Amino acid sequence: MQANERFGTDFTEADQLFFDQVRATAERDEKIVEAAKANNEANFAAFFSRVLDDLFIQRMEGNDEIFNRVMSDKQFRSAAQEHLAREVYDRVRRKGDNNPDLIGAD
Repeated sequence: MQANERFGTDFTEADQLFFDQVRATAERDEKIVEAAKANNEANFAAFFSRVLDDLFIQRMEGNDEIFNRVMSDKQFRSAAQEHLAREVYDRVRRKGDNNPDLIGAD
């Protein structure tokens, strides 16, 4: 992650997902899409700086909503557990192939 090199942080691939979620939310926002299409990059960046805090807050609230659902809805939690167990198992079994973040991946 570029932030680690630039700011001396230790963010992981999991932390990168937060930014990926913010980007995906922005790409689905009609006003943001229109601004990107109608402006050069510098003007778009100025516009984007005004909406970025809202994007961060939306993503945080979205993650909070998922967390609360997982903790309060047994069926939802069960489905999430089944999905995550399969994903983690598959990724660990493939460790080393393309996932250097996993323990034991050389």
